[in-house]
Amino acid sequence: MNIPKGKKIYFASDNHLGAPTAEASRPREQKFVAWLDEIKGDAAAIFLMGDLFDFWFEYKTVVPKGFTRTLGKLAEITDSGIPIYFFVGNHDLWMDGYFEEELGISVYHKPQEYTFNNKTFLIGHGDGLGPGDTGYKRMKKVFKNPVFQWLFKWLHPDIGVRIAQYLSVKNKLISGDDDAKFLGEDNEWLVQYCKRKLETKHSDYFIFGHRHLPLEIDLNENSKYVNLGDWIQYYTYGVFDGETLELKKF
Repeated sequence: MNIPKGKKIYFASDNHLGAPTAEASRPREQKFVAWLDEIKGDAAAIFLMGDLFDFWFEYKTVVPKGFTRTLGKLAEITDSGIPIYFFVGNHDLWMDGYFEEELGISVYHKPQEYTFNNKTFLIGHGDGLGPGDTGYKRMKKVFKNPVFQWLFKWLHPDIGVRIAQYLSVKNKLISGDDDAKFLGEDNEWLVQYCKRKLETKHSDYFIFGHRHLPLEIDLNENSKYVNLGDWIQYYTYGVFDGETLELKKF
């Protein structure tokens, strides 16, 4: 993609709408919608990097209640011709066509490579990448198992959603407290993942979410790892103007 003059590419991650309750997350949703309103004037594309919702599961004819302001704004943006790319996170990985069919949003389940104005990007949510985190990796295999998903669909949505919300908010079985603190460069799994990628292929920028921390780490003289932070505590986002990538706060 060549970014037109005066246009920018925006990146945001980890809103966790619905947590800890729908009422408590409403102000955060309103703030996020205000940000979308602000950037749509000069956005060439928008990348949403996962965990937009604290829980999302698509039954055949049912999607979770709520998030009307966010979904409506996203539809408005794509209808205007601005592409939106969504990378599923560990809290909203059970997507099965609704975003594509209803909102015109491209959905990805694995990291993807892009080139913008001759700068190369590797982009993804970030969960389950790199060494370590074996407990979550085992759990993710269960969550992605077709048999598990088929069995879960047989639960009434009121029951299924309640169970999932309990696991996510109360027990933190899907993302733990370590997401909220810097572990040191040598212990950051995504940093190690990026460095291993650089052994075989160059990327100018590695952009991920998942860690809930705004981070900018130079991997070498020509490559940088950027974590987008979240829309719970930091309200940070990335913006690429065709030459440089910056982390900003809304």
